[in-house]
Amino acid sequence: MSSRSLQRSISLLLVVTLVLTVMIVPAAAQSESSKWCAGKRIRFFVGGAEGDAFASIVLRGAQAAEADLGPTVEYVFSGWNTDRMIQQLREAIAAQPDGIAMMGHPGDAAIMPLAEEAAAAGIAMMYQNVDVPEVRARFGGGYVGAQLYPQGYALGEELIRLYGFGEGDAAIVYSGWTQPGRFIREQATVDALEAAGVTVIKVNSPPEWASDPNQATPVMAPIVADTPNLRLIVHPGGQHLGVVPTMMETFDKNPGEIINAGFDTSPAVIEAFESGYVQLTSDQQPFLQGYIPILSLCGTLVYGLGPLNVDTGAGFVTPENYQIVGELAKRGYR
Repeated sequence: MSSRSLQRSISLLLVVTLVLTVMIVPAAAQSESSKWCAGKRIRFFVGGAEGDAFASIVLRGAQAAEADLGPTVEYVFSGWNTDRMIQQLREAIAAQPDGIAMMGHPGDAAIMPLAEEAAAAGIAMMYQNVDVPEVRARFGGGYVGAQLYPQGYALGEELIRLYGFGEGDAAIVYSGWTQPGRFIREQATVDALEAAGVTVIKVNSPPEWASDPNQATPVMAPIVADTPNLRLIVHPGGQHLGVVPTMMETFDKNPGEIINAGFDTSPAVIEAFESGYVQLTSDQQPFLQGYIPILSLCGTLVYGLGPLNVDTGAGFVTPENYQIVGELAKRGYR
């Protein structure tokens, strides 16, 4: 077993142990007064806007942890805007909670001085969805989420394996190319595709596209029309994958005429699989990105445990297996 696999197995074992500790407590003991993290105050960064496809699953996981463990949690919505996240992090530190679970999208450089301030104030930190390894190396905290570069590269390799993309093929990959820390995963997919000889067209995805992914369609339309060898579009999240059927209909493309792939699941993504418009997605289990940071902070605050580091990447969802997670996705858990 590789050291990375061993580390991941140990982290998952710690998570399972803590979760089972909660689950096996007799029902009679599950009163409000007996919840072992009661009295602790946590600010949790959900990342997106209220109700968006990804953020809603993260929120559901965090709310489950709050209900199970008993801390008081204040939820922060940022619309995936990194400048807003930084301002909200300043406000969170000023409010002096016991712990903060922070989205890492602003990146190491932006978060570093605030992480130093939080450490000086004795505030425990966790990070989810996007890692900030330099921050964590200096000021501590765990990371819960997919390992972004390996996840993105693996998606590119799987697309090549399944569809034989190579020389003469073109692909659109869109992401937050102007936002440091936001495009690590998609850049890895670009690297894998370009290594196989695919011509990649990068399209910038501003933060507002995450809240309203239909804004991407008019920008992409002329690129699609002017690229006759376009065989693939890689989308940066479940919000975008969920509107693929509408996008392809606007482009007058039949299911499968352009391969559509990306990241995450949602009810809309499952429907896109059912209609044949989406062919591949890499699932990073956002429910865990909500639940585990709060679990980890509670373990640190109550029992002095070290922070958890958990790779939530769960593999690929395809037309052959999407039914396995489909019902859970429709219920808002995947």
